[in-house]
Amino acid sequence: MSHTRTTVTVRSAPTADLSAAELDRLRGFLDTAFTGGFSDDDWSHALGGVHVLATVDGELAGHAAVVVRQLITAGRTLRTGYVEAVATAATLRRRGVGAAVMTEAERFVRGGFELGALAASEDGARLYGARGWLPWSGDLAALTPEGVVATPGEPVFVLPTPATPAPLDPTDRLVCDWRRGDLW
Repeated sequence: MSHTRTTVTVRSAPTADLSAAELDRLRGFLDTAFTGGFSDDDWSHALGGVHVLATVDGELAGHAAVVVRQLITAGRTLRTGYVEAVATAATLRRRGVGAAVMTEAERFVRGGFELGALAASEDGARLYGARGWLPWSGDLAALTPEGVVATPGEPVFVLPTPATPAPLDPTDRLVCDWRRGDLW
């Protein structure tokens, strides 16, 4: 099946610069895009950083947020641009919207962080892998109030940046900071 390329307009804005109405529209968009699987905790995770918003014909068509997290590997704490709430309108998938959103999100990650990271769905894993994100094959864990706890589960991908300290070994353990809801 062939798809026509869609004209996508991308803008970015910190959460603080989005109006209450824009945030309401964004939350509705994400609820729809995730077909009811977007929780209040997921919403909270997407706030406080920079939002990449894609529109097609003036309508919201795609989104990603880049938020600050701390990840630990090989005894180093890395300032991480963590990509959250990546979504494309169902009617516009595989038409360049996701790629446009990720290009801008990756620009923020590469320009301001030691590492990029995200948790990927099965569909997302194909997109991220094709864009140069590396699957983390080592053990995953979280630094919780009770100490470091293993967190096996969904795949985590990383994006090395010009500031990533060498060597970065994706077979090492990767530990994330604590938060409510999904830890990754």
